[in-house]
Amino acid sequence: MIKIRLVLFTMLFSVAYLGAQNKQLLYDFYEIPQSLLINPGVKTPYKWHAGIPAISGIAVQGGTSGITVNDLFANDGIDFTDKVRDKVVNGLSQRDEFGGSLQLDILNIGFRNVNRPEDYYSFGVYGELSVTQYWPKDLAILAFEGNANNLNRRFSLSHLTTFGEGLSVFHFGINRKVSDKLRLGARGKIYSSIFEAKSKSNSGYFVTTQGQNNLLRNTLVADVQLQTSGLNEIVENEDSNESIGSLLVRRALFGGNLGLGFDVGFTYQLNEKTSITGSLLDVGFINHTKDVKNFTLEGTASNEGIEIILPESFEDLNSDIWENLIDDIEAQVPFETNSDSYITLRPIKLNASIRYNFGEQRQKTEDCYCGINGVENNSPFDYKNAVGGHLFVINKPKGPQAALTAFYQTRIGNALALKATYTTDKFTFTNIGLGLNFQAGPVNFYILGDNLLGYRNIPDSNYASLQFGFNIISWNSN
Repeated sequence: MIKIRLVLFTMLFSVAYLGAQNKQLLYDFYEIPQSLLINPGVKTPYKWHAGIPAISGIAVQGGTSGITVNDLFANDGIDFTDKVRDKVVNGLSQRDEFGGSLQLDILNIGFRNVNRPEDYYSFGVYGELSVTQYWPKDLAILAFEGNANNLNRRFSLSHLTTFGEGLSVFHFGINRKVSDKLRLGARGKIYSSIFEAKSKSNSGYFVTTQGQNNLLRNTLVADVQLQTSGLNEIVENEDSNESIGSLLVRRALFGGNLGLGFDVGFTYQLNEKTSITGSLLDVGFINHTKDVKNFTLEGTASNEGIEIILPESFEDLNSDIWENLIDDIEAQVPFETNSDSYITLRPIKLNASIRYNFGEQRQKTEDCYCGINGVENNSPFDYKNAVGGHLFVINKPKGPQAALTAFYQTRIGNALALKATYTTDKFTFTNIGLGLNFQAGPVNFYILGDNLLGYRNIPDSNYASLQFGFNIISWNSN
């Protein structure tokens, strides 16, 4: 029964994946209005912008660390079982993860304050699906090798770590040019959770030792919890008069569990050609009180199997000794559910960058305003090229996760801007990305692709990312 409980929990924590990750191509690419979502203090060289609803920003990311599909299924003559043992069971660590994200920018609008042109306001709503699953190394070894040859080894339950959610985010931001050198921004957010499942900070172990009355003794010490909200009504929707579609829409429109948060950011011009930026995103929480269902496994149990004493045991052959054993273990380590409310802190993200503009300086095309009230006196579009570096850190269930990027950006006329990046993180050390921003009159189209080398052999790639969208933009010079 102990092994059955472990298998059930492993299945619960090993479901499909989809976590918000790095957006280094979009960061500080201020020709694209969606860059305001990852730095509310970015430069804003527009009078107003309006994203085309539902297609103004679509971002998909997915990654695995430590292994690829090709590692297991390549036709290399190695036995599949050996691959699983060497590259998965023994090759992956408890810090390796399967993760990714899907984000849909549903509404995105911004405009400049006519009476105070140094202020730029933006608002909208986006939906996000995010899941991170960490590899349960110890339990994978237990399932693959069994416990007979692992006497006295403690298999840790702390390796059970997962997080997944779907939510909509309503936001309003202010971007202010404080001086010719400094620009600040802030964005308030209301989170409307559609569903969530999370488990972390678990503890306990399973161990097999020499028995006294039998050959082996199994011991389980467990303090494991899976917290969920919003899933129970979806799973049991057959008994409801409300369709799943209308249920999800209702929750997305403030009908789910609600929370609050904020973003802050800045851009500071060190000199005419050099600037630094920074942002802190998703500082906030969600309070889960509706449709909450939590699963717990807590307690301590030890057993040496069925004890049969001959010939006395033949006198009671009708007794259900197996059922009695199961009842004893369940009494010591109960598998229970509850509906206790809980609070989830948002995964905080940190961005920081330095940028150096250089190359041919073109004639300014916009009107020139003087002082703080001026609109982009020192326009970034006056420089043809830019190089720099970008640091990204996100707070994940097993601690901070960082990525470092070097980038080069260039403009070709007034219609086209290109950005190339090289990024290193836990997923890959060969991530080369390319972003394109195209402007045809007021119509703006952008497409950003990551880890381009991986597209030569997708099954052998650890990471993939794609972002694109359409906007209508009125520039300051119009």
